Amino acid sequence: MSDPERIRRIRELIARHKRWDMIFALVGVLALMIGVLTFVALFAEMAWTGLARLDWQFFTSFPSRRASQAGILSAWVGTSLVMLVTAFVAVPLGVASGVYLEEYARKNWITDLIEINITNLAGVPSIIYGLLALGLFVYEFGLGQSILAAGLTLALLILPVVIVATREAIRSIPQTIREGAYALGATQWQTVKDHILPYSTPGILTGVIIGMARAIGETAPIITIGALTFIAFLPRSPVEAEPPFLNFEWLMSPFTVMPIQMFNWTSRPEAAFQVNAAAAGFVLVLMTLGMNGLAIYIRYRLRKNLKW
Repeated sequence: MSDPERIRRIRELIARHKRWDMIFALVGVLALMIGVLTFVALFAEMAWTGLARLDWQFFTSFPSRRASQAGILSAWVGTSLVMLVTAFVAVPLGVASGVYLEEYARKNWITDLIEINITNLAGVPSIIYGLLALGLFVYEFGLGQSILAAGLTLALLILPVVIVATREAIRSIPQTIREGAYALGATQWQTVKDHILPYSTPGILTGVIIGMARAIGETAPIITIGALTFIAFLPRSPVEAEPPFLNFEWLMSPFTVMPIQMFNWTSRPEAAFQVNAAAAGFVLVLMTLGMNGLAIYIRYRLRKNLKW
């Protein structure tokens, strides 16, 4: 085969591969747009339906049998408190577990078994965590139908996600950073504390964002442990004006959350309650976007300040 013929065939092969690359890119963009446009259409319809219902009275009123007087005060307060407990438990425990498995644990069949189980737990249906929490937290530990039980349940739900994200973020750190720290006399803990964790924090926050976004919209495990569908009172404030300034009685208070309040309204036949449910869904999406936006901003600032 002559050189010109060989060059022609190579060019044809490259052109054919480029066409397949372009086709794959177009299919990917089409699939992405279908998902994005579906979400935008649903979100726009929900906003159009419920936007007129959003006023100060809607945010400061308790649920009511009259749609015009019903509000989401107990629901958004309960959601905020449950998410506070979830983040307080899941983030430190998940990050510590990921650091231990990646930096301290020996590589043997036990750690391999733990890795397989953590990966599998990330795909377990949420109702299973609800049944586990019902037997463990509600009955065995006697926490009852409380904010603490709900927060611990959702913490178990997102814990595998946080652990996996932490490990992946740590694995992305170049080995030369560890070697440089050890060469300068740093201990293993000093290396982890001063180098590994700061550099991996943006990746860890990504896992936390994903986990918290999943937890805030979960309904099945919360219903399983006995969350109320109608509640007309608030738990005591975690912060008080008098010493000791912190109050933990709210942890054992009954509660409801936004998804359950929406489910309660959508199950009613009156059209006005459907409007309330759309407004509550719009608020829930905004809460999720706000929480994710704050985490993304923190991640951006941390990445900007890092120096490799």
